[in-house]
Amino acid sequence: MSKVFKVGLIGCGHIAETYFRAHKYFKNFKIIKCADVKEKAAKKCAKIYKIKAVSVSNLLKDKQVEIILNLTPPKVHYQIAKKSLLNGKHVYSEKPLAINLKDGKELLKLSKKKKLYLGNAPDTFLGGGNQKSKELLEGKSIGKVNLGNAIFAFPGVQSYHPDPEPWFAKKEGGPVIDMGPYYLTALVNLLGPAKEVKAASLMKGSRFRTIGIGPKKGKRIKVECPTTYFTTIIFKNGSIIRLTLSFDVIAHQRNHIELYGTKGSMIVPDPNMFGGSVYLCKKLGSPWKEFKTNRMPLGKINIRTQSSRANESPTNANYRGVGLAEMAYCIDKKKIHRCNGEVSLHVLDLIQSTMQSAKTNKPIRLSTTCKIPKLFINKEINKIMR
Repeated sequence: MSKVFKVGLIGCGHIAETYFRAHKYFKNFKIIKCADVKEKAAKKCAKIYKIKAVSVSNLLKDKQVEIILNLTPPKVHYQIAKKSLLNGKHVYSEKPLAINLKDGKELLKLSKKKKLYLGNAPDTFLGGGNQKSKELLEGKSIGKVNLGNAIFAFPGVQSYHPDPEPWFAKKEGGPVIDMGPYYLTALVNLLGPAKEVKAASLMKGSRFRTIGIGPKKGKRIKVECPTTYFTTIIFKNGSIIRLTLSFDVIAHQRNHIELYGTKGSMIVPDPNMFGGSVYLCKKLGSPWKEFKTNRMPLGKINIRTQSSRANESPTNANYRGVGLAEMAYCIDKKKIHRCNGEVSLHVLDLIQSTMQSAKTNKPIRLSTTCKIPKLFINKEINKIMR
């Protein structure tokens, strides 16, 4: 039987409910205490989930707590992750790892020095959709991937997030930091590490956005960062992917990710979700062959109605928290986890390099690399699921 790790949550905001719901699906971690700089938020969270609310400093020093779940705003990720490691705790953070590469490198170095695990969202690439795509690619179903397209295009997070200000802030905002990690992590999982990016950015939408839900509904916030990026990514394996990330598009009908190989083409499902079908076409004019994922452990539909999490459609698979569970399992078994610091740092390098390239209008060579994560097989998944 796997060890059950005691988890302390820091940051009792919008995403916290998703991780508490993960207790329904994963059996090797338990959130036992929570903290937030806003005492009221921590007490509310503790009351709802019947746990104890404590101060941030007390939680970091708590000897009961083995893993810190860091759900703070992006600009605080580095600070809390560093304090967690210095206090001898493994840490799993929401994305991104940090908001600049220097801080991310420091966290990885510190985790290795302390021999502690550093984990990071997104974990959606562990779901049925991306893993089925990976399985087919590794089986050479479409040959060598030469080219591809990927797109996230949406009016912006202000419609569904009660505290969207960070996503429009000068140094921590924009779609590359918000949605980029899902697409970039999915692509790294499928194609391996990248070596160069070239990007351009726009700020063509409204200079102000209006919050659509929550206590601040109707409040106008200023946009201080580019809201659309067009990026060309050259991977070490030779693949070239064109990625569009935008907060300025009302609607579109393009597939989330398409990969074009020497023997055919592949449609990869939404990297912000866990399920969805993969499609292959191996001959001009032939119909696309569907590979369903709804019978896979992390592809089964578990959302039947729209929850308060606006990124869940009425019928979908959402197993957020699997990255934390898989990390806990790997801590216990002394294995390398898939949502690891090297992958997260490389994705952060891609994020920062994209923004820098757009600003300077020059291609940027990445300074980091990582190993491509191994396929997440059912035998391992069953070790952590209820």
